[in-house]
Amino acid sequence: MIVFYDGNCPLCVSEMNELKRFDQHNKIDLVNIHDNRFSTEFPEIEHEAAMAKLHGYDNQGKLILGLDVTAAAWGQVGKHRWIKLLRLPIIRTIADGVYLFFAKHRMKISKLLFPNQCSMHNSGDCNHD
Repeated sequence: MIVFYDGNCPLCVSEMNELKRFDQHNKIDLVNIHDNRFSTEFPEIEHEAAMAKLHGYDNQGKLILGLDVTAAAWGQVGKHRWIKLLRLPIIRTIADGVYLFFAKHRMKISKLLFPNQCSMHNSGDCNHD
């Protein structure tokens, strides 16, 4: 599967590093949406859309979004199986709303959780949303 992530977000990078650490069979291809590879190999995905919501391709090449990407990726490496609960019909709507709020404010959250990385990170700071 392919996961497109915001490489300027320390929190996002931290999760991708953790995911890759468990990806012992190289089942996941991580693509930073700020790298040239993203724009040249995946022109069908708009950068702004990828900044607003996590994008990915599942093993069948189907585009998946948000928590569906998170659940599929962690499922690929056999970890965090509890995330599948967030995909249950009753919980899904609430979880997706919480995810969208989190995604919108991820840089502010990163600044709180990773203050040193925010000042030293590629983006210069974590104040942009």
